Amino acid sequence: MQVLENFSLKSLNTFGVEAIAARYVDIEQENDLKLLFSDDQLKNYPRLVLGGGSNVLFTNNFSGLVIHIKILGLRAEVQGDDILVTAGAGEVWNNLVNYCVDNEFAGIENLSLIPGSVGASPVQNIGAYGVELQDVFHSCRAFEISTGKIKEFNKQDCRFNYRDSIFKSSAKGLFIITEVTFKLSGIFKPNVSYGAITQELSKRGIDQPNIKELSQVISHIRVSKLPDPTTIGNAGSFFKNPVIPVSKFIRLQSPFPGIVHFPAGEGFVKISAGWLIEYCGWKGKVVGNTGTWKNQALVVVNHGNATGNEILSFSSTIIASVSSVFGIQLEREVNII
Repeated sequence: MQVLENFSLKSLNTFGVEAIAARYVDIEQENDLKLLFSDDQLKNYPRLVLGGGSNVLFTNNFSGLVIHIKILGLRAEVQGDDILVTAGAGEVWNNLVNYCVDNEFAGIENLSLIPGSVGASPVQNIGAYGVELQDVFHSCRAFEISTGKIKEFNKQDCRFNYRDSIFKSSAKGLFIITEVTFKLSGIFKPNVSYGAITQELSKRGIDQPNIKELSQVISHIRVSKLPDPTTIGNAGSFFKNPVIPVSKFIRLQSPFPGIVHFPAGEGFVKISAGWLIEYCGWKGKVVGNTGTWKNQALVVVNHGNATGNEILSFSSTIIASVSSVFGIQLEREVNII
């Protein structure tokens, strides 16, 4: 383990924004964290835990210590029809999905091709196409910074909510996730609740998809809508889908009958942020070095030389536009650093 100084983070964030970390360290095993935080000087530095860099936007250099989690490993334990799959926090999320699909461990195939690392998945409670991380989460191990001990978190401990968890709220900055265990199934029950999935399956002449076919279809849909961050900088969905009271939704339905929405529990409705943004005329818009993606208004992109502040400013303009038209305040899903 080596602490580096003045380290470029440009290749470690999917926006491809330049930022310099005053200090940087790779963590390849749990014990590295114990060693790192036994150093009193480093322990007191401002710190940022970085995984795949797919959910951050750097607007400045980082004057503290960037801790890059690169803990690897995949293993499975069969318990009847249940399969517990454990992955190191530094594993690429889609590598885990492919491992499970190849072995017919069912449950996360709808989360195919989501960018980022395994360790970030419970923090954000990632989700797509009718499935959320909390649906398949079993437990995780996390290093407690204040004590230097490893703590186990079960699903209840994590207090999952829409794109939220204890690691983003009351326990933010207190723990570093080192591995995650998922409760999957040996029995495949395809979740095709989203219309785009059924449409693509129909195009392919597939009535009863197997797990690999469903994963391939979802990957195809994502590729058709979302830009590859290796060719154009982006962090996937930049904004959360807002959840509003049914009463407010009813008031919006009259002037906006086409508003795209989904159930969100008793008394609430989830609104498509992409639809709101597109309605306001922002889909495919280019402003300076940034803009929204031509195929998905929810995605903000770096057209090559955008700074983090330029991207942040552009997103603020979108938020103001949607608020003006709909009276809905969009929230950024991306973490602003």
